[in-house]
Amino acid sequence: VAAASVAGFLMYNHFDSSPVAQTTVTAMFHHMAALPLHAYDAYESALASNPVATKAATSATVYSIGDVVAQYTEQRQLDNQNHFSLDQNRVLRSMIAGGIGHGPLSHVWYHVSEDFFTKVAHLTAWWSFLPKIAVDQTVWGPIWNSLYILMIGFMRRESLEKMTSDVRSTTLPLFLDGLKLWPLAHCVTYGLVPVENRLLWVDLVEILWVSMLATKAASLVPTNKDENKSEIVMER
Repeated sequence: VAAASVAGFLMYNHFDSSPVAQTTVTAMFHHMAALPLHAYDAYESALASNPVATKAATSATVYSIGDVVAQYTEQRQLDNQNHFSLDQNRVLRSMIAGGIGHGPLSHVWYHVSEDFFTKVAHLTAWWSFLPKIAVDQTVWGPIWNSLYILMIGFMRRESLEKMTSDVRSTTLPLFLDGLKLWPLAHCVTYGLVPVENRLLWVDLVEILWVSMLATKAASLVPTNKDENKSEIVMER
């Protein structure tokens, strides 16, 4: 939108001041400015027709982007060089974990959570987002962290002993790190965002979460001497 504004301003003021040109530039500007709304409308339509597949694709995309950002940040911290080498297999593993794990499971979690608090616990007051956040952080967060580690380990063909060891060693640190970001983000998730759109909001925050976790990469380096890169664990 910002780029469209600049381009429109330049074309409007420097290339042609005729009424026809000005009308064309104005129409182009309004069309480009409306692109985000059109994209959101398309997403809403896909969400209504096929919610699980749409959420799976959303998480797969975000997890791929998040892993690329994490790798870039991690390499800059390790060697302070401009050269960037992308581990495509690692990105693929994160994409698969996000697509077949995070998206579908989050769809189930947010509906189960909402149904429990509204239909079972009968908590519908304005402050009901607070216990929802507490349950999310203590139940869903650790469960997904563990599942992600297991999925990544399975795709890397690690031993069961190695995977369970990684789960034990990262559960508490990731829980504590998550408290720095997710309670505040989930004030929006559970307080303002409708159930069907919660995953979209969470996945947007997820990119920041992965960037925060890049500093933890060294502690997740596998013990196998043939491996020199770590897997970034994404909580939500």
